[in-house]
Amino acid sequence: MEANNLTKSAIANGGIFVQDENIINISQTDNTVEDGTVVQLVSFMIDDSEYAVDILVVNEILRFPVITRLPNTPKFIRGVINLRGNVIPVVDVRVRFGFSKGAITDLTRIIVIDAKGKQIGLLVDNVYQVVRIPTANIDPPSEIITGVSEEFINGIGRFNDRLIILLRISHLIFLEDKAESVPRVPLNLDNQ
Repeated sequence: MEANNLTKSAIANGGIFVQDENIINISQTDNTVEDGTVVQLVSFMIDDSEYAVDILVVNEILRFPVITRLPNTPKFIRGVINLRGNVIPVVDVRVRFGFSKGAITDLTRIIVIDAKGKQIGLLVDNVYQVVRIPTANIDPPSEIITGVSEEFINGIGRFNDRLIILLRISHLIFLEDKAESVPRVPLNLDNQ
């Protein structure tokens, strides 16, 4: 079964992912939704804040695997993983947001997403829940939020008594961190 179909079938099957014989349980979706357009999101925790990405970009959710660190990469690139023969870069979301590096626990996950036609892994503290939020309950980022935070935030979702920060994935991954950019040095292999 294709990975993206796994994600969609997990919603229909009570939020259960089956991946490499491991079962990953995601809390059941709240099905009480008002009339109108609904957005389905995979929510995850970073410290005490809840963030989310659109479920349509999520391919799968992995337990923390072995990550190979790469030299001369920005600090928020944790390294790469081998996923069934594909090399996938892993972005440490905590570090990308300017938080301190977190401890790896049994709840630490990598959310594999499609972004601009490429697979990317997002290292998060804990995958929390699949939620369905009416678009009427999603507000654009406030004018009060300016600077770097605004670049990563697509909106703020109100779900029951919680606020969920919806991420702008393309900016999270592809927007260059000016403080962390590393100049590329061309290799001259002819002189060796």
